[in-house]
Amino acid sequence: MKQYIYKIVIFVIATIMIYEFTIGKQINKYTDKLNTISSKEGRKESVLKLREEIKKGVKKERYLSKEDAQLINQFLKKIQKELSEANN
Repeated sequence: MKQYIYKIVIFVIATIMIYEFTIGKQINKYTDKLNTISSKEGRKESVLKLREEIKKGVKKERYLSKEDAQLINQFLKKIQKELSEANN
């Protein structure tokens, strides 16, 4: 009977350790990100980072490559066409 209890205890401890080292770490990463976003300081920091990235983009001579610009233009035209068809 003692061996059975020891095996159960070892199995439970091993399961908890495996959980903490695999799934637990991933969950902690996401909760940390969520806490950062939900806090006032985290939102301010995100806004500042966004502003910096926008400033970098504005300073560039060409933000999109010609191929990307053409692809986005075609996509937007298709969406506009579908929206105008939906209104009729």
